[in-house]
Amino acid sequence: MSIRNIAIIAHVDHGKTTLVDHLLQQSWTLKALEGHDLIMDSNDQERERGITIYAKNTAVQWQGNRINIVDTPWHADFGSEVERVLRMVDCVLLVVDAYEGPMPQTKFVLKKSLELWLKPIVIINKIDKPTARPNEVINQLFDLFISLGASDEQADFPIVYASAKQGFAIKNLTDEPKDMTPLFEAIMEYVPEAAQKADKPFKMQIVNLWYDNFLGRLGIGRVYEGTIKPNSQVNIYDNKGHVRTGKVTKIFNTLGIQRIEQAEAQCGDIITIAGIPNIFVGETVSVGEVEPLPSISIDEPTLKMEFLVNDSPFAGKEGKYMTTRNLEERLKKELETNVGLKVEVEEGKYIVSGRGELHLGVLIESIRREGRELQVWSPQVIFKEINGEKQEPIEQLIVSVDDQLSGAVIESINNRKGMMVNMSSLNGLTTIEFNIPTRWLLGFRSEFILMTKGEWIMYSSFSHYEPYKWEIKKREVWSMISSATGQAMNYGIFKLQERGPIFVQPAQQIYEGMIVGEYLKGTNDMTVNLTINKQQNNVRNSGNDEAMRLNPIRTLTLEDALGYIGHDELVEVTPKNIRIRKKYLTESARKLAEKK
Repeated sequence: MSIRNIAIIAHVDHGKTTLVDHLLQQSWTLKALEGHDLIMDSNDQERERGITIYAKNTAVQWQGNRINIVDTPWHADFGSEVERVLRMVDCVLLVVDAYEGPMPQTKFVLKKSLELWLKPIVIINKIDKPTARPNEVINQLFDLFISLGASDEQADFPIVYASAKQGFAIKNLTDEPKDMTPLFEAIMEYVPEAAQKADKPFKMQIVNLWYDNFLGRLGIGRVYEGTIKPNSQVNIYDNKGHVRTGKVTKIFNTLGIQRIEQAEAQCGDIITIAGIPNIFVGETVSVGEVEPLPSISIDEPTLKMEFLVNDSPFAGKEGKYMTTRNLEERLKKELETNVGLKVEVEEGKYIVSGRGELHLGVLIESIRREGRELQVWSPQVIFKEINGEKQEPIEQLIVSVDDQLSGAVIESINNRKGMMVNMSSLNGLTTIEFNIPTRWLLGFRSEFILMTKGEWIMYSSFSHYEPYKWEIKKREVWSMISSATGQAMNYGIFKLQERGPIFVQPAQQIYEGMIVGEYLKGTNDMTVNLTINKQQNNVRNSGNDEAMRLNPIRTLTLEDALGYIGHDELVEVTPKNIRIRKKYLTESARKLAEKK
């Protein structure tokens, strides 16, 4: 049985997940998709966000051959995971929409794959769309490959046309569509067979981690040489050159959506091993003494946040109350598999560092969905001292908006000290590239959505470090702070909505010190009482009775709240609500803190 190892990359909603589902179905790896759709985006957050967050792998069998398929996260916050995953494969499938063409998020993973000298197979998907323009998209792809530094061989990419929705692929646009056979044939023709080195000692490299409640920490990676059986004694070479011994108790590979225990793993396969409790990414596992594989670098965090136990007046009312011990246990569990994360304890507080807002936001949302409560402080940039000089992270920001909105977007980003690097326009859509300090990008997403009325694409990734620029003011507006605990009333909201957007719904429970709105007209925070109601009397006068028409309430998402809060504010996260509050709840405590 020959083995082919491929990774699949695509922009959001270009059909990657649907394509893989049909490969599983038509290879008879899965007899039916009922109950097993969206296999590669199996996490709830992945389904809702429409993105791949966690790298995962599956496999199909076709005509006696095994095809291992590895999904890749598209966002640069998971960049170290992308690079590790690409080391396991010999080719990538690049899925591109036949109308939209290559999009910003595609470039990040494609660039990584080209740097590793992988030759992509291009799949022009959604050719059944009336607006499909495959020939123009292919020209755009060729230009993109050249701009990313592709070699002549990489730029001469094979092309397969497909409709993942309809479940077919064709080699030429004039071919009659039937099924996915042309794509399977292209994989067998263009993807190099995994090198067979069964005569050499076993050697694999750990590129990802998983955790099982019964088996403990699991290591995932590709077998580069030799074979291995369960209960084998192995050497583990760490990233610092040290070696230790261990025992592989169980071996698994994947077929479809199932993890299957194996009596033996062969060269070229992607396997999961159990039995080594302290296994880590980048380590080489071998039988006997071998030359360890080159170590894998893990991208350093660029943002940090403070995680706290929820101590608001509503603590424990909407979810499982987390004590300091609970919070520590949960973060330690996350460290078992999330290698891009760092956790430090400072004065009893947990400082969690990650690759970006999305990376940390996914963790907070996961804790929330487990039914737990916590509080977090606003994200802070991690500075570095390089050659005796304070330096800060710079992001590459790419935005795509309607042509008529490009001027407003450029002005807004220039005000945030962004430097425009490149701009292009196609089919009424302007794509602009900036370099911008990470500090100035925090909280920009909400402003950008309002500015573009939701018609936007925004993508950012860490680029490099530059000398520290200057201090910034995070926001130009102030907060409305509740002075009372109780139920927000229509009358109270109506009287205050002219001062700025309100964050709470009528009849919602609020507490003293909770931020209930944005104060647009003042020069400082304003304390308000939304719990007051209109006084009733026995006089009916239409001139005095106002029609209380409320403006739309601004509902804050987790990302909105993290981007909004200032240095003295916290985000309270529970399974049912996202609230913003002052660090000190009473006005007297806030004044005392200011004096200190």
